[in-house]
Amino acid sequence: MQLTNESKKNTLLAVLAHPDDESFGIGGTLAYYSRHGVNVELVCATKGEVGEMEPQFMQENMTSADVRVNELRCAAGILGISKIHFLEYRDSGMSGSIENQHPQALCNQPVEKVAHQVAEIIRNVKPDVVITFDPIGGYRHPDHIAIHHATVLAYKLAADASVPINQLPAFNSSKLIYSTFPKGMMRWMIHLMKLTGKDPSRFGKNEDIDLTSIASVTFPIHYRINYGSVAKERDAAAICHASQGGGGISSGLLGFFRRFLTPYETFMQAQPEFTSKRPLKDLFAGLNGH
Repeated sequence: MQLTNESKKNTLLAVLAHPDDESFGIGGTLAYYSRHGVNVELVCATKGEVGEMEPQFMQENMTSADVRVNELRCAAGILGISKIHFLEYRDSGMSGSIENQHPQALCNQPVEKVAHQVAEIIRNVKPDVVITFDPIGGYRHPDHIAIHHATVLAYKLAADASVPINQLPAFNSSKLIYSTFPKGMMRWMIHLMKLTGKDPSRFGKNEDIDLTSIASVTFPIHYRINYGSVAKERDAAAICHASQGGGGISSGLLGFFRRFLTPYETFMQAQPEFTSKRPLKDLFAGLNGH
């Protein structure tokens, strides 16, 4: 991708839910654009308090949230994220967990409240491109879905001059983008699991991820970002999240697929309507000389 001096003024804002979402989901894309001179900033709605953590990762006088925030700052430095905006909500945990009932959990907040916070950040940061999760939050995590809805509303509120937000002028970001992924390999995996007697609706360490439900919903792929040139940075950022399993991101079979078969992250354009007849290679296509 050829970037002009003018295009280096572009800003990308990722609006996500937990520490590690920025690395495990779209880390290649964030590192790629940061390396090419784009200002990359991150909204993190919670501090990942509910994420399971083995005792060896806990440090004296530190909470699990402290550990995860430190891991996020480590990853952000590697990915080139210039600023992290915390919304200070509590991690809701997986769907159906007792953590869903906590009054400060993100999933219990009025969408308008969270959206106004995100809209204020949009008006301050003035991003050309805003990225968040797809409508099912990737894998139906309640926090991912909650921040998706808040970001969709925030995108509209930030551009509406009739909506007062801390005396900030309205700002209309050029694109609202959803992080998503093709489901073909997942469907193959589900088929294989069934053949071996495993239940794909009870996947993961805690058997709380329903692969069948996730694979049943597809979204169009409008962008395919090749992060091959920054794959090492993406892996290094993931390793920062050691308490969440990031240390194994580049090893074994998973590492093989990530390094050699899938150096891409994929996205859907939600706003404005996508008109190209084929996927594009640049989220900033059509903006400032891209």
